[in-house]
Amino acid sequence: MKTFNELGLRVPEILLPAHVDLNKWSVIACDQYTQDREYWKKVEETVGDQPSTLNLILPEVYLGDEDKAERIGKIRSTMKEYLDGDVFAPAFKGFVYIERKTSFGRTRRGLVVQIDLESYEWKPFSQANIRATEATIVDRIPPRKEIRKGAPLELPHIMLLVNDSKDLLIGKAEKLSSGRDPLYKGDLMCGGGSITGWGISEKEELDELCSALNQIADANKAPDGSTFLFAVGDGNHSLATAKAVWDEYKKQLVEEGAKEDELESNPVRYALVEIVSIYDQGLTFEPIHRVLFNAKIKEMMEFVTEKLDGKIKACDSEQELEKLVHDSTAGFGFVYTMSGKTEFKFMDTEITELGVSRMQPAIDEYIAANNMAGGNLEIDYIHGSDEVFRLGKKEGVLTIMLPPIAKDSFFATIQNSGPLPRKSFSMGEASEKRYYLECRRLF
Repeated sequence: MKTFNELGLRVPEILLPAHVDLNKWSVIACDQYTQDREYWKKVEETVGDQPSTLNLILPEVYLGDEDKAERIGKIRSTMKEYLDGDVFAPAFKGFVYIERKTSFGRTRRGLVVQIDLESYEWKPFSQANIRATEATIVDRIPPRKEIRKGAPLELPHIMLLVNDSKDLLIGKAEKLSSGRDPLYKGDLMCGGGSITGWGISEKEELDELCSALNQIADANKAPDGSTFLFAVGDGNHSLATAKAVWDEYKKQLVEEGAKEDELESNPVRYALVEIVSIYDQGLTFEPIHRVLFNAKIKEMMEFVTEKLDGKIKACDSEQELEKLVHDSTAGFGFVYTMSGKTEFKFMDTEITELGVSRMQPAIDEYIAANNMAGGNLEIDYIHGSDEVFRLGKKEGVLTIMLPPIAKDSFFATIQNSGPLPRKSFSMGEASEKRYYLECRRLF
């Protein structure tokens, strides 16, 4: 049986707030509500002058502001202040089993662990244990490096998906936690629902989780011997940033003569994450639809239909189109309006992988050719079928409805085709994203 180390995990030393109001301490992931300053003002009002993770992060809504450097400096000083003061309880060494209840009535279960960044790679067609699910935009890493590099504390909003249809790992963590007192419990601000976390630290309990993880690893072993154990479900760029910071710091340590055991024990080499089963009933996957402006509609439809070897069928209503797309594995809906008449078209395909992995490259190819020829075609990404139909009623606009994200082909698609295109899927609503709560010493 492989050890946690061999599987890319470590048992972390987690810092939790002591005698702090959880509702004020925990705030939503920094990459949410990026166009909604009012949301973050409400968070500031809720927190007031109380200890909070709000004071330890830089919400991305402020990334373009002139006072960014000042904010980062303040974050650093607050981290040190919290560490030197009485904000944190003594470190808890172990995993944390989590139950997160959202305002939508869903309960998501997870396990907070520490991963070895040497076991993670975001580049396409990696054979690492931990892989990216969506294309990583390299330009988004440097601004995040400014925040993580040299930071005394790490706060995770990263969620890893595990391909565990038998519920071996999280189910075992739930059983081990049953009947014991939680490490923390409370409501989350601004409609975030509630959260409860139980510690798992005894050697026998950790061995049971390790055994479950080995079974999952064996079930996900590729013919070449590699194991695709975890896919990054949320926080892809944050994890890529952690990797970049470690690679840079490791190079410095090696140049200074650090030995292998020193590298292995360095906290910068690791990252806190929450593991969630892709089959968890509280984890919803929603497709992100496409809208194209200034399109030569019929020409574009013909282009992508030919690329995907699809067949077009006319629909009589929004309801018929939505049902066809929803019930398909890789069928797409087109909505557009010409001369005042709105058309609904369904394109059926024989694609066996996730539909977005084939549709987006076809769209990109058409846009590049169109704009090179003097066109002005623009693309945006929208949530929900209501937006598909609303925008499709505007002249000169083509909306494309994508099929549901099939959980059972999710890992296989990434294994065979590499990371999915940008904006492929959304895991739940914005308020269901991970809230900052647990911390860990970093630099």
